[in-house]
This record gives sequence, C-alpha cells and structure tokens, in this order.
Amino acid sequence: MADKIRQSYRQSRNIYDDVLTRNKWWSRLYMNVFWGGCDDNEIARRVLAYIPDDFAGRLLDVPVGTGIFTSEKYGRMKHARITCVDYSRDMLSQAEERFGQRGLHHVTAMQGDVGALPFPDGAFDIVLSMNGFHVFPDKEKAYSEVHRVLKPGGLFVACHYVKGQSRISDWLVNAVLSPRGWFTPPFETSGQLRRRLEEQYAVEEFCVDGSMVCFKAVRKTG
Repeated sequence: MADKIRQSYRQSRNIYDDVLTRNKWWSRLYMNVFWGGCDDNEIARRVLAYIPDDFAGRLLDVPVGTGIFTSEKYGRMKHARITCVDYSRDMLSQAEERFGQRGLHHVTAMQGDVGALPFPDGAFDIVLSMNGFHVFPDKEKAYSEVHRVLKPGGLFVACHYVKGQSRISDWLVNAVLSPRGWFTPPFETSGQLRRRLEEQYAVEEFCVDGSMVCFKAVRKTG
C-alpha cells in the first residue's frame, strides 16, 4: 500500500497543483462534475484562517503536499516554528522549493510517516492536516499520532473527504481514486468523524462543503 501511494503521487506531481487550485479548464470541469463545484481554494482559506498570522508557537503540517496553499500563509507567520512532513518525496521536494523561493527559514521540511511521527508527546501547539486523512492508509494510527504530538489545549485543524455526501463523489473515490492510490479506504461520514473528534477534542468549528469537511478542534486537557 505504501509503495502504491508513493507511486500515485509521483505520477500526479505535474498536475496536482492544477487540480487543487482549479487552475486549468479541465481541473475546473473535474471539480464541477465530480465534486459538485467544491472549491479547494476556499476550503484552504477557511482552514488556514483558523490559525492566526501572529502565532508564535510550534506547528506541525502533515501532509504538507507541495505547499501550494500554505507557503503564502507561512510567509506571514514569521514568529512560528513550522515543521512540514510528507510521505511522498516528490511532493516534499516541490514544497521545499516553494518555501526556499520565499525565503521561509522558519519552516523545516522532512520526509516521514504520520503513523509513526518522530516527535515527543505534546511537541506541537497546532497540528494542521490538509487533504491528508483520506489518503493515510492507517487512519487509526494517524489520529492517534496527531493526538499524541499535540499538547493538551492545542489546536487540530484539518480538511479532507467524507463519504455519504454525494453519490458521484463517492463513486469517483471508490472506482477511480482509491484503486489508483490517491485515496485510501476506509472513509468516514461527517457524523462519524464528528463523534470521533468529540471523544478527545472540543470541536469549535465543523463545516461540510460538498464531500469535503473542515474543522477546528482543541485537544481536551482532562
């Protein structure tokens, strides 16, 4: 499974940004037909707005992808210490190049596995995960590791696909994206995800846009 995911993102590295940003006519058509017009640009703005520009603590971004949505935001977060992790070397290389072009010396990028993060308990004040949990092969480990490295009272913000919102999106995920390694089952409904989060977090924001969900949740201290 790991090799399949790595290969899928190597194959898509030249079109990944165009798909997410709707930058080409075919990517706009793809998003309109299969994702109900869902706008990843708007979802990214909403998620990143949960994080203040003057944040001065430690932030973990996993998976960082190519940094297409975060590089501008990180340029404003001059006082933060940001660690970016991705399993795909191809995605990570593009992110490193993008961060380097902006001179983001407070951002560190490294290859790693969300299921086995090389950080101590409570190492981060914020964990950001954009378009990650629908890819992670072992979601239970991923949720467990995010919770472990996030300090009590810390902020977990994320966006990803949830099933049961659109038949055509679910068909695309099950028939095309999962077999190719871009998405990895099992998937949760928005209700299942919210119940999961509420076991360990105080959910402050939870928004469903088409088949995508974004949320802001604070790790409980008790």
